[in-house]
Amino acid sequence: MSVYTPVTADDLAAWLTRYALGALSAFEPIAAGIENTNYFLTAARGRYVLTLYERLPSEELPFYLNLMAHLARCGVMAPAPEPDRTGALWSFLNGKPAGLVARLEGAPVEHPDAAHCAAVGEALGRLHLAAKQYRGRLTNRRGPGWWRQAARAVRPLLSAEQNALVASELKYQAGFAKTKLPRGAVHGDLFCDNVLFLDGRVSGIIDFGFAATDALAYDLAITVNDWCVPREADATSALDPERVSALVGAYAAVRPLTFEERALWGPLLRAAALRLWLSRLYDIHLPRQGELTHAHDPAAFEHILRHRVAHEPRFPDL
Repeated sequence: MSVYTPVTADDLAAWLTRYALGALSAFEPIAAGIENTNYFLTAARGRYVLTLYERLPSEELPFYLNLMAHLARCGVMAPAPEPDRTGALWSFLNGKPAGLVARLEGAPVEHPDAAHCAAVGEALGRLHLAAKQYRGRLTNRRGPGWWRQAARAVRPLLSAEQNALVASELKYQAGFAKTKLPRGAVHGDLFCDNVLFLDGRVSGIIDFGFAATDALAYDLAITVNDWCVPREADATSALDPERVSALVGAYAAVRPLTFEERALWGPLLRAAALRLWLSRLYDIHLPRQGELTHAHDPAAFEHILRHRVAHEPRFPDL
């Protein structure tokens, strides 16, 4: 949600003639995030988020936009895409595919407690259940193939010890390449900043830019690795058992996990940590140029991966 492609008032006015939104009253860039260009937009008919998709090929957009529309229809708190006058969910703006989605109420929590984690676990379980009825399919563009590519790209920028950790974990994860786990559409990035809360309940799940078809339990592991670790700068990367039990327990009450998913819980947490570490290394060392950009510190997920390797967690007793 950085600004890589600036949009002027004149650019926007011309593009918005496609829509029946009424008079525009506010328009401002969103600085947080790293993947796409985003703006908040307020018009007579409501509040929206304008997204210019910087990396996604236009042929892949229907997967993301139709997934959000499907989830919103199913009662999941996902932002519904706004169709233009022709019914299209996207069109080109300043050379980039762009679309509008509803701006949801609420705000992220910076320091989640067990109650927040339980609410997120339930929301993710409901998202996965609803996604089972979604027919779209898309290979995860940040899956194992990308892990290897990113590792090669950042290798010259890492220490020998860091490169040894990456190589060892890639080899370890290759051993699970043929494992069959329940799959479907996943969010792929359900971090604290991508969930909105209002009056103690989940009011929005946002930023579907990493959604794909993948293992559902892997999506759960990505979520746990962010929601259930300490936030203090000097804290360890150990999982908080109370928050893990709350999140995974609430999820499992909606979608019970299989024996195989429970047995592979440790490797899934390690895979999720590896992917996020490599993603952050790639984004910080090989950044794209933009007017207003934001990148996350990769060190946090290096520490998380090292801890998961040294103390591989078992599935919590629920």
